[in-house]
Parts: sequence; C-alpha cells; structure tokens
Amino acid sequence: MTPFFLRLVGSSVLSRLLAAVLGGYLLASALAVFLATVLSEPRAESVLAGMLWSFPAYLLAVIWAFSPVPPGRVWLGLLLPSIVLAGASAWLAGGV
Repeated sequence: MTPFFLRLVGSSVLSRLLAAVLGGYLLASALAVFLATVLSEPRAESVLAGMLWSFPAYLLAVIWAFSPVPPGRVWLGLLLPSIVLAGASAWLAGGV
C-alpha cells in the first residue's frame, strides 16, 4: 500500500525537483563551509576554494536528483552528507 502523497501524479518529479534545488543547495553550502573550515590556507583563499568546489557539487547533486533511483534514496543521498559536513564544520570550528 502506497502512502497518499505518493499516489499523486507527478509527485516523484516534484520530489526530485525539490531535492535538486533545496538538497543540492544544502549540500553545496555545507561543502563550502566545510572546506573553508578545513583548508589551511589564508581565510580568504579557503573561502574562495570552498565556494569554487560548491558549484560542481551542486551540479552533481542535480544530476543525482534525476538519476534512476527512488526519490527517498535521492533525499538520503543529499541530506546525509550535508548533515555530516555541517556537523564536522561546526565541531572543527568549535561551535559544538
């Protein structure tokens, strides 16, 4: 038996679109912050490197969101690394 929200026509496409936009942004932002925290270069160069690496990460997240895997796995594949990167960034920066 499938839940009600999965019975709607196009809900898979909507879920993938939201995963690509929101989950991709979250993953790219978490990666940028993590790299800015971890890299041992001067602060401005670390932030710039983190931002530069966030663009390919966002692109890969969008590609992953529309790959032929179930939408739940797409969300898990985007949210889990984002949470790990954000947590590691906060821990390394001394915020946790």
